Amino acid sequence: MSNMFQEIIAFIISTTGWVLVSSTLPTDYWQVSSNDGDVITTATYWANLWKVCVTDSTGVSSCKDFPSMLALNGIIQACRGLMITAVFLGFFGSIFALVGLKCTKIGGTDKNKARITCFAGVDFILSGLCSLSACSIYAHRITSEFFDPTFIDKKYELGAALFIGWAGSILCILGGSMLCFSIGDSVTKRYMLQKTLNPRPTADCSNSSRTQHFDKNIYV
Repeated sequence: MSNMFQEIIAFIISTTGWVLVSSTLPTDYWQVSSNDGDVITTATYWANLWKVCVTDSTGVSSCKDFPSMLALNGIIQACRGLMITAVFLGFFGSIFALVGLKCTKIGGTDKNKARITCFAGVDFILSGLCSLSACSIYAHRITSEFFDPTFIDKKYELGAALFIGWAGSILCILGGSMLCFSIGDSVTKRYMLQKTLNPRPTADCSNSSRTQHFDKNIYV
């Protein structure tokens, strides 16, 4: 029963992390223009993986989509690929985890359900690692440009979307690990139960049987 509750909690944590990762992909404010050293701010520049926008002092935003995928910066292309991969891995992980849970009636035998649950946990871990890598790569570019004294273009700071992506990645990795460890606990308990039901003969019993057999041979 405890393993079932652990699987349910792990499923909730993993699915929540996947939802956060999925919402990070189209979310605005991956990077926001820095106001460091500015006395008067007339406009705020921000961007995500798909467009760059500017918001004036009246709150009106004007956005421009990236015109060409091949002309994009390699970092943005890598972050796009990693985030899309993370979303798909989390989607399939949610389906497999739902099938492999002990509280569901689908998935076949307990052994098959354990394998499916373990595979779902690995999917969630990979999803979290992909999202974590994408957000970290994007953040590294922002921080390296911000602290570079030779960089003369407009500098940016970390946006809210990166923190949402980091939180979702940690939840995916945590939930996937819990799913894998829940299978390990169930396998250990099953092994201990089989060992209890089918105990091996002790050394004394084997020696006594050999002694009785030897005595019979003597009388013969």
